[in-house]
Amino acid sequence: MTRTARRTGRPMQVAALGVTALLALSACSSSDDSSSTKSDSSASASDKLSGTVTVFAAASLKESFTTLGKEFEKAHPGTKVAFSFGGSDSLAASITGGAPADVFASASPKTMAIVTDAGDASGTPATFVRNQLEIATLPGNPDKISSLKDLTKSSLKVVLCDKTVPCGAAAQKALDASKLKLTPVSYEQDVKAALTKVELKEADAAVVYKTDVHAAGDKVEGVEFPESADAINDYPIVQLKDTKNAEAAKAFIALVQSAEGQKVLTEAGFLQP
Repeated sequence: MTRTARRTGRPMQVAALGVTALLALSACSSSDDSSSTKSDSSASASDKLSGTVTVFAAASLKESFTTLGKEFEKAHPGTKVAFSFGGSDSLAASITGGAPADVFASASPKTMAIVTDAGDASGTPATFVRNQLEIATLPGNPDKISSLKDLTKSSLKVVLCDKTVPCGAAAQKALDASKLKLTPVSYEQDVKAALTKVELKEADAAVVYKTDVHAAGDKVEGVEFPESADAINDYPIVQLKDTKNAEAAKAFIALVQSAEGQKVLTEAGFLQP
């Protein structure tokens, strides 16, 4: 009797231990699943963006940022990207003057400093691309312009960006480096306005960015000049302090800095940061 009871007791103990182990594993698995589900749910919630993100951006970014804006809206249904393009100095002045915006992308660190010095930026601006100057001429380059020096001919009507605008400051830097003096027929408030003068045949040439010549297609012809290498502009981007949609602002900046965003920008003619 005693021997039989002992024999029966061992399997019962093993079975009890097995059940305990299974229960423990089940509880652990259940806990892990719950934690995983909670984590996935949290990540999904944080990825859910909505509302409008307002982006103030340099005029030269118009084509590429418009493309990125459409991609952003497609990736985040329920969002809208509203752009304000123009001269970086004017945009910076608007921001410091209280204009509502979530993101600022400038064509130079100098104009970005207007915003950061006023305490209107959230975080440190990051350079996301660079841009180089080029001479835009009439299609076919009828005036045979081949250098920056050629623009000083009195017979030519040349347009520059205003010196307070990054493209104008860069053009002046290139002219100073070459010890050339150029008197344009007009100074324009942003690079698109300068390019338009050539497109409308109101000017023979303009000093603009390579990206703008690229965007204009066959409406103009581009002429490279070596001095432009000494006047390359860094483009910084930053989230603004008074943003009403911080998560969407961060997500848009992330898109601009992503491989996908960089591909759009380099295809438009921008240089890597």
